[in-house]
Amino acid sequence: MKIIIHGGFFSESDQSHEVKTAKQNSLKAIAEKAFEYLQTHSAFEAAAYAVSLLENDELYNAGTGSQIQGDGIIRMSAAIINGETEKMSGVINIENVKNPILVAKALIGEDDRVLGGSGAKKYATAHGFENYSTEIPQRRKEYEEKLKNGGKGTVGCVAIDQDGKLAAATSTGGKGFEIPGRISDSATVAGNYANSFCAVSCTGVGEDIVSNATAAKIVTRVTDGMNLENAFTKTFEELKAINGFAGAIAIDKAGNIFHQDSNPTMVFASFDGQNFEVFN
Repeated sequence: MKIIIHGGFFSESDQSHEVKTAKQNSLKAIAEKAFEYLQTHSAFEAAAYAVSLLENDELYNAGTGSQIQGDGIIRMSAAIINGETEKMSGVINIENVKNPILVAKALIGEDDRVLGGSGAKKYATAHGFENYSTEIPQRRKEYEEKLKNGGKGTVGCVAIDQDGKLAAATSTGGKGFEIPGRISDSATVAGNYANSFCAVSCTGVGEDIVSNATAAKIVTRVTDGMNLENAFTKTFEELKAINGFAGAIAIDKAGNIFHQDSNPTMVFASFDGQNFEVFN
């Protein structure tokens, strides 16, 4: 059993030492709590749980603390994929829910598993997800002052459970000030993908991740026999060729953990029950 989580890039907003320390402590605490949850739950359930904890923390651009789009409205996207069944579900540009990842998780049993906009919100309301404003004063201030942050904020989790089953979950509050209707990578297989061989969650500039098909490429290469590190190396070389900005976390079926970013610094933490690794 192992778990790795990410919280976007450190450069996304306030870059003070205090914020860095706060993110290190937060990621370590969430990784430990999610690993404890993994003891009695599947990788699929634990991945959703971990991302919901990240969504609840205002330090990250997902759920509470999400960025405001160009028209002054917050729209969020999230997805989860079960590596065992290879089924993915997600929401795109959903408004006014506390945990988009939990709405995405609820959709896994539906025939129509990826919903967008008002349809996603109607589904959430019908299934007991309460109306909730995810705006915080800092985001409103940034919006009003038009302080663009570079669009590098997303949260995610990859987990392997005691049965060797893999899952990945990813959630984003967008890049901020984007054109309404923009689709992020988080609810696509480019940004969030898993099968029985490997699971990957990405963060960075969504357009670059989609162009590079980052998560899907890494998983496919591992499935075809490439080791995890080499799959990352080749995929990030291709990302570099398009001057792409991304980071990714992954676990393969053997329990190997790997992470890489194209620019400093993706914030992440991993835990295997004994050892932590936290971004520096």
